[in-house]
Amino acid sequence: MARILIVDDQLGVRRLLFETFREDQHEVEMAANGVEALRLFESFGPDLILMDMKMPGMNGLETLEKIRALNRQVGVIMMTAYGDIQNMEQAKDLGILCYMGKPFDLFELRERVRAILKTI
Repeated sequence: MARILIVDDQLGVRRLLFETFREDQHEVEMAANGVEALRLFESFGPDLILMDMKMPGMNGLETLEKIRALNRQVGVIMMTAYGDIQNMEQAKDLGILCYMGKPFDLFELRERVRAILKTI
């Protein structure tokens, strides 16, 4: 199965996604912010990253830019509660696979992850 990195500053979201994807037999790690995400990215080597756009400190775009400097191939799903078109365009330019609005439908997210992992 795949390695999935969950990056979100909300503990409840991290735990929900952690449990969901562990249930699907994936290896899952969690990061509460961009700095933790970068540290885990290097040590864990995820196949897919689910990352929140709005986080304190280093936001999702800044974190994604740093990840892309290290690896252009890793799959990224960006999650956001804010429909900021400019940031979404920047994220697309940095190669995200898709973005999910928050609150998200867990079943839809799970299906998207399954579909993406079939192509990786």
